[in-house]
Amino acid sequence: MDMAIQADYPAELNQCFGCGQLNPHGHRLKSYWRGDEVVASFVPEPFHMAAPGFVYGGLIASLIDCHGTGTAAAFARRATGRERASLPPIRFVTASLKVDFLRPTPLGPPLELRARARGPAKRRAIVDVELSVNGVVRARGEVVAVQLPRSMLGQARLSFEP
Repeated sequence: MDMAIQADYPAELNQCFGCGQLNPHGHRLKSYWRGDEVVASFVPEPFHMAAPGFVYGGLIASLIDCHGTGTAAAFARRATGRERASLPPIRFVTASLKVDFLRPTPLGPPLELRARARGPAKRRAIVDVELSVNGVVRARGEVVAVQLPRSMLGQARLSFEP
């Protein structure tokens, strides 16, 4: 069965706004291996609008961000030969995000994301991400991702339950 990379995140680290499956307010982005790259798809809602008929740039940046950190985790696991969902979990956070908006992104069709990490990823990765609609690249991003610092693990007890 083809499982999303984010399915490997334990519950206490699966709250991210962009890709956390346990965050009822977030995007719940799911990323998958396809050959040597990691892909994801997201269908924007009408409330993701900038100008009428076009996607808000902040949404594009957040999708590139979370897809980039998920890709870094996937490449790190592959580079170290670790099994899926092995402990301790491999999670990455953003150290730097650069997004170039190349063309307006239409609201409605699915947004397709494709990413690759440069070199073997262990504790730090540089990830190149492209966002396209119907095969036309609309934005490019570079995510510098670092492995989740131990200092952030103590904060991982957050929950969205009442």
